[in-house]
Amino acid sequence: MPACAPARNDRSSRSSRPSRSSGFKRPHSPPPPDGHRFRVSGADLSASITVFLIAVPMSLGLAVAMGAPLAAGLVSAAIGGIVAGLLGGTPLQVSGPSAGLTVVTAELIQLYGWRTTCAITVGAGLLQILLGSLRAARSALAVSPAIVHGTLAGIGVAIALAQLHVVLGGTPQSSALDNAWALPAQLARISPAAPAVGALTIALLVLWPRLPGRLGGALGRIPAALVAVGVATAVAAVAMPGIARVDLPSWSSHAFGELPRGPVAALATAVFTVMLVASLESLLAAVSVDKLAADRASAIARDGATPSLPVKRSDLDRELRAQGIANVLSGALGGLAVSGGAVRSSANVRAGATGRAATVLHGVWMLLAAALLVTVLEWIPLAALAALVMVVGIQMVNFAHIRNVHRHREFVVYGATISGVITAGVLMGVAVGILAAVAIALQRLARTRITVTEEDGRYLVSVRGQLTFLAVPRLSRLLNHLPVSADVILELDGFFMDHAAYETIQDWYTARTSIGGRTILTGRAGGRIAEPGSAAHSCCRPWTPWRNHHCHELAAHTADDATRPGNATDRTIGVPLAKATPQDAFGAAAMIASAAITPGRPSRHRLLSGLSSFQRTTAPLVREELARLATEGQRPSQLFITCADSRLITSMITASGPGDLFTVRNVGNLVPPPEADSAENNDDSVAAAIEYAVDVLGVESITVCGHSGCGAMQALLDAPPEAPVTPLWRWLRHGRPSLERMGSRHHSWARIAGRLPTDAVEQLCLTNVVQQLEHLRAHDSVSRRLAAGTLQLHGMYFHVGEAQAYLLTEGASAGTGPDEVFARVAPWAEYETDPHAPPSAQSRTSPTPAAAREVPDTAVGV
Repeated sequence: MPACAPARNDRSSRSSRPSRSSGFKRPHSPPPPDGHRFRVSGADLSASITVFLIAVPMSLGLAVAMGAPLAAGLVSAAIGGIVAGLLGGTPLQVSGPSAGLTVVTAELIQLYGWRTTCAITVGAGLLQILLGSLRAARSALAVSPAIVHGTLAGIGVAIALAQLHVVLGGTPQSSALDNAWALPAQLARISPAAPAVGALTIALLVLWPRLPGRLGGALGRIPAALVAVGVATAVAAVAMPGIARVDLPSWSSHAFGELPRGPVAALATAVFTVMLVASLESLLAAVSVDKLAADRASAIARDGATPSLPVKRSDLDRELRAQGIANVLSGALGGLAVSGGAVRSSANVRAGATGRAATVLHGVWMLLAAALLVTVLEWIPLAALAALVMVVGIQMVNFAHIRNVHRHREFVVYGATISGVITAGVLMGVAVGILAAVAIALQRLARTRITVTEEDGRYLVSVRGQLTFLAVPRLSRLLNHLPVSADVILELDGFFMDHAAYETIQDWYTARTSIGGRTILTGRAGGRIAEPGSAAHSCCRPWTPWRNHHCHELAAHTADDATRPGNATDRTIGVPLAKATPQDAFGAAAMIASAAITPGRPSRHRLLSGLSSFQRTTAPLVREELARLATEGQRPSQLFITCADSRLITSMITASGPGDLFTVRNVGNLVPPPEADSAENNDDSVAAAIEYAVDVLGVESITVCGHSGCGAMQALLDAPPEAPVTPLWRWLRHGRPSLERMGSRHHSWARIAGRLPTDAVEQLCLTNVVQQLEHLRAHDSVSRRLAAGTLQLHGMYFHVGEAQAYLLTEGASAGTGPDEVFARVAPWAEYETDPHAPPSAQSRTSPTPAAAREVPDTAVGV
């Protein structure tokens, strides 16, 4: 047996496994138990009462809206709270009778009766258990959000239309369209009692959370649903004794589920519909609860407190299985279908619940209310419950979802789904939404925008979007109308091209180059399109200009060959087009006509190519930001002093952009001391930049950045005793203090954490950064800001060969630390946030010199 596969009787391998009590959790396993005991905190107890007071009227109202026995609403609320609360994967979610199934359940009761509807609920629960065991929960949310929210919104519209008839004192019809058509007749025979109670309930539901002042804040803690139903009940008891009220039958006559009766296909469709709506509602509510809990934890952290429990992401598969078990029990015991409720769950989170104890206790209170509060519940007017459910239905049409869908250009799908649900039912509505989404996706896939622009006799043909056979006739017509003698750039901007389009472009390119036409194939972003990462040409990248413009040189060298008859070449990749694949033909290099067409010197080629590439690819992306900076002026937060070495790209290594850095570059990243800045020496340029940055721009930090292999430091080490009097050597004299510091015994050697410098050049490069920081502190403007505590200094070293940044420890940067150690900046190092940190550290600096030393990757969780 191989050594890497331990035998079953290997005790060491077993003992190395983490125990269950350790809280170890595999990536896709349910979250570990909250503890060995069921803990109940004061916050959970208070939250459970709040949710209970909301759930009682809502459960009764949903039962009334569905035409089910009123006790069924209480049964499903109790089972949902206790069973789904104990077993679910979202501890803070509160389950109960499903508002989304109001219309579906009402239709099922009319078609099959109550007992068969209970059996359908059991079947839907079994299907949920199966899907949860197959880990299909998160896949269910892969459906377009426009379809999901459109389905729930359509159900909400149907609920509101049905309950409006009850509020007006009538009886709802069997479908949403029937309710809409019957509304004028219902208004003609309106009775005053029920509408008055309904209007009072709706007014309290809307206005109660918006009461102003301290009194409003105190009263707002009482659930609006409880206040609305309670006040409506009291008013009806005094002023309207004859109004229709809740009638709870005796528990001895409670109806349980039975074996279903009816066509098998119709029953299977009903089971699938109940499962689909209940699952979507529960999973969406679970995701919403996660967001609410995270927002609450963030608010607590902003206030300086510590959250009572860490925020854990919901286990949706476990939640789906728990919902299935709850539905099986609820259907078997004569209850409504159960799902997670957004209203109850959000109230639970806002009431301060910390765990599943609040959900379970709410179910216990519901059970006690069903047994002990029957007399009290029978005083509630049906119009008040109908008004409550109508408001819930209206709230299911969420305007935030509508704005989000509109922003993503999917409102047509949303509207089609709502229309389908209202006119043809839930399943047909979902099917209509899916068809609309597929149609729009195909339309977007097939949509191609082709434009032709002409400038100075050169034509730019831009193709935006996916290039399929549907666009071939239009593309072929435009290409064939171009003058034969003109220079043409064909710019392809998309990620897909089918074979028909490829053949069209290839034939046109071959025919055009065979008669001497000059043509360039390019991409808008200057990179390859629709190709595997391994096949990408190494030089065709956004940072091509930093690699000696290899792509531009390739274009220039192949320009003449490509235009010769019989030698058509795709200049994008430098291979014969006839041998290229469709991906090669559709790939593009960042090359411009001015570089490939206009003869001239190579340096001019590079300049024109780079400038033209910037105008085409980068300028459109930064134009808005640069326009803002041009209007507001520059306000950089850092002064960055570094070497003029061409290998040191400040914006790249600091991940900065326009307006971030005020940069000073010179040979050797030297800062002449103030006494050296005299009229005789004429070295005021660096001092002027420092004064302007500190006093005028008000930068918050200054960074001196050296780098490996610095030619200035090498020149100082190799300098002859009598250096020639040239501008370069006059400038390098400001680096002699660094050379003297390195040879002095009064200063510790500057070094990189964990190793010694590789040679004398690296030693001098590190020492030079420390010495230039001392020169910097001697400038008056800098010393004043340092004394005021409004400026920070940072030392930095960049190893070019390793592409690695190092930061001087905080004490050494400030001139107070004994060690001159440069700490490696790890990709994911956990540094304390510091607003004055240099951008090279991603605005993170170490809190102490000791902590700033290099940390192994294992210590930061890499």
